Amino acid sequence: MTTPPETPSFRLDGRRALVTGAGRGIGLAAAAALAGAGAAVTLAARSAAEIEAAAAAIRDAGGQADALVLDVADVPAVQAAIAARPAYHAFVNNAGTNRPARFQDVTVEDYDAVMALNLRGCFFAAQAVVRRMMAERVRGSIINISSQMGHVGGPNRGVYCASKWAMEGWTKAMAIDLAPHGIRANTIGPTFIETPLTKPFFEKPEFKDWVLSKIKLGRIGQVQDLMGAVVFLASDASALMTGSAMLVDGGWTAE
Repeated sequence: MTTPPETPSFRLDGRRALVTGAGRGIGLAAAAALAGAGAAVTLAARSAAEIEAAAAAIRDAGGQADALVLDVADVPAVQAAIAARPAYHAFVNNAGTNRPARFQDVTVEDYDAVMALNLRGCFFAAQAVVRRMMAERVRGSIINISSQMGHVGGPNRGVYCASKWAMEGWTKAMAIDLAPHGIRANTIGPTFIETPLTKPFFEKPEFKDWVLSKIKLGRIGQVQDLMGAVVFLASDASALMTGSAMLVDGGWTAE
């Protein structure tokens, strides 16, 4: 009698996960998704009150969660905090920022601020997590939250695109370096997602119409649209995926 293959588990019971920028929006959704799959999740962000409340809400829903006050742009602080904790099995590298401006109007200050978090901070946060994993011989998954703008260009997004294209590149490179250690690295590239940060932009009819004209499925993304992708990449269901980009963009980059 033929035995059919079993679907690899999407469950994360017994595993530890870290999510940066986890107080709201995509980060909070990622943390809730991982906790819902059974992981013990550490929520990290700069605002103590916000992440304490977010962690409490996940616990109230039956999940395991704790809060870690951390500024990802402060590389020494991130290195110290992660070195002081047991290794994580999954890391959602979500902290990020943007200062939209036409290319000709970008200031050095804007460039430095975006790159300090989106590129430098995220790069060394992933490195700190990986070093801890390697020290404890933990196999796991690094999930870098990139953007569709890491695959295409966009108006007023010169620096943001630069940071996300760079993230796509170093994710592929780290995937090669870490594969022998059983550590996978992939990106998720969302389209425009409605969050507390982006909601005011969608109140401008011309901007909302432009976004909807590019998203083939005809609607703005919600944080729930990313939760399945996060669990998939953190779990054994994606065991053969590394160095890949998972676009959750409603078809934006299809043309």
